[in-house]
Order: sequence, then structure tokens, then C-alpha cells
Amino acid sequence: MAFVDPFRISGSGLTAERLRLDLVANNLANIDTTRTPANEPYRRRVPVFAQVLEARKEGMVGMGVRVVAIVEDQSPFKVVYDPGHPDADPRGYVRYPNVNVADEVVDMIGAARAYEANATVLETAKEMARQAIEIGRA
Repeated sequence: MAFVDPFRISGSGLTAERLRLDLVANNLANIDTTRTPANEPYRRRVPVFAQVLEARKEGMVGMGVRVVAIVEDQSPFKVVYDPGHPDADPRGYVRYPNVNVADEVVDMIGAARAYEANATVLETAKEMARQAIEIGRA
């Protein structure tokens, strides 16, 4: 039987979900950014996670998660008629970021719940280790 390190696994999950929450906050903060250095509206950013595997004699064992990339969502920009806006095209349309508040809130709730679950596993593993030490002393 393979030993699984709950501290390492939960720690990697906490780190990944914290980054996911940071990206949600950044997306929401840029919901009205119509011009970036690339001369286009802000594009929503999302993390790409990958499982961390470790080769053991029993086979591959999951040892956590890591962020392998942060990608820009390539969905189309929102187009709004606003001829007075400084970034309006000659026809009066402005391209706004492809950030949807509802999608970001759903992503934020999922990240927060995953973060809480990892924190609970970490706390439980810590308590089990403490109890094991107490049993060893007896």
C-alpha cells in the first residue's frame, strides 16, 4: 500500500485554488477594461490544472495538483453601442471584455469550496498525526 502525504496533497490544492480565486478577482476587476497594451479589451484568464503523479511500485499515485498554465479565454468580446466612448469604432461600437459576472461568481464559489475542503483535510490530517503521537507516548 502506498503512503499518501495529505499535507503535500492538500497544500498543493490550497495553492491552486488560491490562484484560481486571484484570477477570478482579477477578471472581475477588469470587467470594464476596453484597452490593454495589446490594444484590445481584457481577456478573461483561467487556470489549467494537472494532477501530480508519483511512480511507486504499486503504480502511479496521485500526489496533488499543480497549475500548468494560465490561459486567456478566447470567447468573443461583448460588443455595445456607445458612440461617446473613447474606444468606440467608427460605427460607435465598443468591444468589452469577455468577462461574465455570473460565470465568475460560480467559479469563485467552486474555488472557495475546494479551498475549504483542502483546509479541512489538512486540519484532519494534523489532528490524526497529533493523536498518533499521543498513542505512541502511551
